[in-house]
Amino acid sequence: MEGAVGMTEYLSVAFFIIAGTGIVLFTFFLARLIRPHNPYKEKSMPYECAEDPVGDSWIKFNNRFYIFALMFVIFDVEVVFLFPWAVAFGELGLFALVEMVIFILILFFGLFYAWKKGVLKWV
Repeated sequence: MEGAVGMTEYLSVAFFIIAGTGIVLFTFFLARLIRPHNPYKEKSMPYECAEDPVGDSWIKFNNRFYIFALMFVIFDVEVVFLFPWAVAFGELGLFALVEMVIFILILFFGLFYAWKKGVLKWV
């Protein structure tokens, strides 16, 4: 049977899952044995750039900060896709150029949409 996967493939996957889990658990156990354990009040306090914390930690932030950060991540992902494409552009041909132009246009449409919705305004 050419399409069937043998039992040895399943066993090798199971072995790697068990070995990976075992290595992680062993590392956690070893770290717990080795690390110093000396809790005190100052260690439990939140750390804010060497300043004493002021006010409540459950303050509400404007959603625009999160949306702006999400847009940064989206355009950062664009660069991740653009770099390998630019390196291999000579081998890919015109079809890859058209695909990348469509990809960039979709991202610019998203940027334009966010700009029109007022997401990029800070004040």
